[in-house]
Amino acid sequence: MTQNERIQTFIALGDFLRSEQGQTEIDDMAWRANGQNNWFTPANVKRAFHAISDHMLTADALTAWAAQYPSEPQTPKSIGVVMAGNIPAVGFHDLLCVLVSGHRILAKLSSQDIVLINYLIKKITEINPAFGEYITIAERLNAADAFIATGSDNTARYFDYYFGQRPHIIRRNRTSVGVLTGVESDEQLLALSEDVLSYFGLGCRNVSTVLIPDAEILQRFLRVTEALIPEYTSNHKYVNNYDYNKSIYLVNGVPHLDNCLLLMTEDDRLVSPISVLYYQTYATQAGLTAFLEQNAAKIQVVAAADGWYPGSVPFGKTQSPGLNDYADGVDTMAFLTSL
Repeated sequence: MTQNERIQTFIALGDFLRSEQGQTEIDDMAWRANGQNNWFTPANVKRAFHAISDHMLTADALTAWAAQYPSEPQTPKSIGVVMAGNIPAVGFHDLLCVLVSGHRILAKLSSQDIVLINYLIKKITEINPAFGEYITIAERLNAADAFIATGSDNTARYFDYYFGQRPHIIRRNRTSVGVLTGVESDEQLLALSEDVLSYFGLGCRNVSTVLIPDAEILQRFLRVTEALIPEYTSNHKYVNNYDYNKSIYLVNGVPHLDNCLLLMTEDDRLVSPISVLYYQTYATQAGLTAFLEQNAAKIQVVAAADGWYPGSVPFGKTQSPGLNDYADGVDTMAFLTSL
């Protein structure tokens, strides 16, 4: 199978997912996925599929992306992939990379995201049955020649132990930050709230800390986000986290802000619990830059209004990654095409 044939398969997949029939199937998959994992609400599943079909599976995007790399592997390898399952279909990008690079995938699916990844694999093999020989769902990855594993800082230690003797990419905990100047419009703050709350804040591309010049803008941000209260408080798992974190802050006397949807507190950590947004203040842009550089290994995305900060993405766009937006900043395709 040539690279062009592989790319055409994924172009056809994108066309199908955007079609009326595709939308009907996604609706069905969304409810099935929600039955397996309550965090995967139908709205969030549809959001994830739209991001995949609109930003990854177009002819222009796929052709330009693949052109950056060698078209064929020297020798096709078996790539063991331990997939994440924190947000819907998050493992799809690794699946895409392995198959477009011309290798075979041994995929260990997350128990949290079996329905959606299996559905996407089924559609790929329906469009191009030859891919059936390239995709294996496996519990054990001993037979793999190389590995891509995504997990927490704790699981990464185990991945290092088991996979460290062969070529590998091992991903650890990351999160994203928002940078504010204090003069953002309500519209920009509402876009930031999507970066914070989409997928209930479970993704590494979700903003969990905002960096601000002073605390004055926080009340306005909380006021703007009140419009999202019905959407998020209808999910009992989110509400349970909110109630728990609020009770902890109240019992321990932790100063915080609260709008009945989101809790905000000053904290020097980057990764906040579900329903909590941390904030830190900066005095100068030089200090801001120094902080971001110091913590670069833990930051997936920096978001800023209209992308004003160098290297940032605009508010509202953190969960719309393109093909070149690799997890942990490690070029997965460069790794695969070097094997």
